[in-house]
Amino acid sequence: MPLDHAASLAARVDTLNTELKHHAAADVLRRAFRATPNLALVSSFGAESVALLHLASKVKPDVQVLFIDTMLLFPETLAYQRDVAMKLGLKKVQILRADTSVADPDDTLHQRDPDACCNLRKTQVLNEALKDFDGWITGRKRYQSGKRADLPAFEVEDATGRIKVNPLAHWTRDDVQTYMEENNLPRHPLVAQGYPSIGCAPCTSPVAEGEDPRAGRWRGQDKDECGIHFVDGKMVRTGGTT
Repeated sequence: MPLDHAASLAARVDTLNTELKHHAAADVLRRAFRATPNLALVSSFGAESVALLHLASKVKPDVQVLFIDTMLLFPETLAYQRDVAMKLGLKKVQILRADTSVADPDDTLHQRDPDACCNLRKTQVLNEALKDFDGWITGRKRYQSGKRADLPAFEVEDATGRIKVNPLAHWTRDDVQTYMEENNLPRHPLVAQGYPSIGCAPCTSPVAEGEDPRAGRWRGQDKDECGIHFVDGKMVRTGGTT
């Protein structure tokens, strides 16, 4: 990305973060769509995803949603994705899938190299789909892990020049639950079975009382992110005025 373009994007993101520092998530979304109309919302349809999907559907009813079906997801997640899309009236949901026939024909790559599996089934697929967009919306929140503790509402991906929007960055877990209750939103069925954070079935386990909500993701491994928010192995985050 040309340096002048990169500097311009960084300045725009810095301004957005400053102006919207104390604004509600809906305001962040409205401004995001005005600043970058060609945005996609990337959703895992996981434990808390319905809150952002509902909020975005109210701000922009025809929001483009990208859903990565890794082909290793829980059956409950696939059913939930269909149910939520129908309930919220999401008409533009694009389902992304990787071609694993060469790199992982027997679906065992996650056992040998979970990072490579995530890269194959998530990162590469998403990066290809996002080429058609100028930015994307995520449901990441500061409380979810230490690496997200300083998460701003707007970021720039240096390598791609895309804007990344995190409308719920400042929300707490209680904020999410309250929003879901007040709007009578459907819950992912696995939450009631002890899965507060849900990814692929082979790499997600139930969480015991008192554990961190993401303790069940890649349990026992030095890994707590799937990789879609990384470029060349590093967390992509710039324009960090918070």
